[in-house]
Amino acid sequence: MTKEECFFLGKVVSKFSFKGEVLIKLDTDEPEAYAELESVFVDYSGNLVPFFIDRSSFQKSSLLRVKFEDVDTEEDAEDLIGCELYLPLDMLPPLDPDQFYFHEVIGFEIVDLQFGSVGKLVHINDHTPQPLLVVDRDGKEILIPLNDEFLHQVDKPNKKIVVNTPEGLIDLFID
Repeated sequence: MTKEECFFLGKVVSKFSFKGEVLIKLDTDEPEAYAELESVFVDYSGNLVPFFIDRSSFQKSSLLRVKFEDVDTEEDAEDLIGCELYLPLDMLPPLDPDQFYFHEVIGFEIVDLQFGSVGKLVHINDHTPQPLLVVDRDGKEILIPLNDEFLHQVDKPNKKIVVNTPEGLIDLFID
C-alpha cells in the first residue's frame, strides 16, 4: 500500500496512558465515521505499516483514543507520537454528485466565467484558513480561494472546474 492509494486520516498527537494508549487528532468533518476502525496504516519511518486496533473511543471532540495491538507500554506509545495515519481510498464515504474530495480534482482544468481557461489544478492548499486552488498557468502559480461563492460548477466527467472569481483576481498573478 502506498500513500497515493490512501487518504490522510490524522496524526498521533500524544500518549494517553501508561498502557500504550494514544490520542489521534482526526482530520475529518465527520470523526464519528471512523469510530469503529479495525486497523489503520501508520507512516512509520517512511513506510506505511498496518496497525490493528484493540479498542477506541472518542476523547473530547475529534480526538480518538486508541489502543493498538502490541503497543503495550508508555514507551511504545511515545514512539508513535507525530506519526501520520492513513486509510485506503476505497474507505472514503461516498459524496453527493456536486461534492468532491480534494485528491479527486487534481489535474482538472480550471475555467473562469469571465477570464476563460486559467490552467491546471496542481494542488489544493488546505493549510490556510480558507482552502486555495493552486493552479499552474504556463509555469505561473495562480491562487483561487475555494469557497461556494466562487465555485460555479464541478464537471467530473470532463475534468473541469468552473469558477466565477472577482474581476481582476486572476490578473493579479499574471501581470
